[in-house]
Amino acid sequence: MQQLFLKKREERRLRAGHLWIFSNEVDVKRSPLTAFAPGEAAQVCEAGGRPLGTAYVNPASLIAARIVSRRADEPLDAGLIRKRLTRALKLRETLFDVPFYRLCHGEGDWLPGLVLDRYGDVFSAQITTAGMEAQKDALLDVLGEMFKPEAVLLRNDVGVRTMENLPLTVENGMGTVPDEIEVRESGASFAVSLSEGQKTGWFYDQRPNRVEAAKYAEGKSVLDAFCYAGGFGVMAGRRGAASVTFLDASKAALGMAARNLAANAPACGGETLAGDALETLAALRDEGRRFGVVCLDPPAFIKRKKDAEQGLNAYRRVNDLGLQLVEDGGILTSCSCSHHLEAEALRRLIAHCAAKRGLNTQLLYQGFQGPDHPVHPSMPETAYLKVFILRVWKD
Repeated sequence: MQQLFLKKREERRLRAGHLWIFSNEVDVKRSPLTAFAPGEAAQVCEAGGRPLGTAYVNPASLIAARIVSRRADEPLDAGLIRKRLTRALKLRETLFDVPFYRLCHGEGDWLPGLVLDRYGDVFSAQITTAGMEAQKDALLDVLGEMFKPEAVLLRNDVGVRTMENLPLTVENGMGTVPDEIEVRESGASFAVSLSEGQKTGWFYDQRPNRVEAAKYAEGKSVLDAFCYAGGFGVMAGRRGAASVTFLDASKAALGMAARNLAANAPACGGETLAGDALETLAALRDEGRRFGVVCLDPPAFIKRKKDAEQGLNAYRRVNDLGLQLVEDGGILTSCSCSHHLEAEALRRLIAHCAAKRGLNTQLLYQGFQGPDHPVHPSMPETAYLKVFILRVWKD
C-alpha cells in the first residue's frame, strides 16, 4: 500500500474517532492524491509518520479518503467485509426475530460507502463511494457465502455517487429481484417494490417511531403525509385507528399504502390523496379537515449546508400546516431525516409554529433512527433522523 500523509495537526479529528479525511487535510507534496487510483487502499499516516490506520482513497472527491480499519495493514477486501458484516449480523439477530432489517449502515458499521438492507432472502444494496465500488464483486461473493441470497439488487442511483464520479445505475447483482417483496415489521406485513420504490425500498429507520406514534391512534382519524408505502398509517390502523388518510406525490406509493392498510387493518377506513404535499395540506386546512393524529415524514429538505435557509422554510411550512390540521387535544408526529438540521432546531421550529397559532403543545416522545442504523459516536453525520411526538390543544 502507498502511504497517505496528513498535514501537521490534521490527525486530531481522526484520533477522536472520525473516519473521513478531506482533501485539504492531505499533505499532497509528500503523497499527491493524483498518485492514487479511485478506490485504492492506503496506509494513513500523521505528519510525523506514525500510522493511523488503513483507508481507501478517491482523489476526485472532497472526502479524499475514508478509514476502514485502525490497523495499519487491513485494507478493504473480502476478508474485511466478511468480518464487518459478521459483527453487524450478530447485532441484528440480537435485535430482531425475523430477518428484515438494515444489515449495514455505512460508517455506523465501519463499512463506509455501503448501505445494505435485508428482506428475508433478498438484499438491496447501495454503494456510494469509489472505494466500495472497487469491492463490489467481493461484496457479492461475501453475501453469497454468508446468506446464499435469492437475489441482490444494487440500487446505485443515489445522487451522492456523482460526487465520487460514479454512474447512476440500478441492476441485479445476483439473481432476479421480484417486482414486489414482503417486509415484515413489528407484526405487520408490507408489500413494496425494491427496484421502483424509494431509496433501498423501505425505511427501516422509522420502525420504533411508527410503533410509538401508533399508541395514540385508537379510535382516531389519522393523516399519514409523505406516506410512501404507508408505514405510519398502517401501524396506526393496526392499533385501532378509525380511518387513515394517506398523502403522497406518488400514485404508485399510494396504491401500495392502500393495499397494505387493507391487508393489515381491514376494519380501518382508508383514503388516498395524490399531490404536492404542501399544496394538499393547505387544501385540507382550507376545507376545515382535522385529524386526531397527524404524521409528517418529509424527505430531507436540507441535503447540503447551503440549502439550510430554504430547507428550514420548508420544514416551517410543513409543520405549520400540520399543526393546523390536528384536532384539539390531538397528536402531531414530526420527522426530519436531514442530518444538517439538529434535533433542537426542529423542536424550536415546531414550538415557534405552535406559539404563532396560539396552540399549546406537550412533547411526549423524542425518537431517533432504529438500532439497526447504529450511530458512530464520533460522526454526527451518521445520526440523521429526528422524531417528535407532541400533544396539541388550544385554550
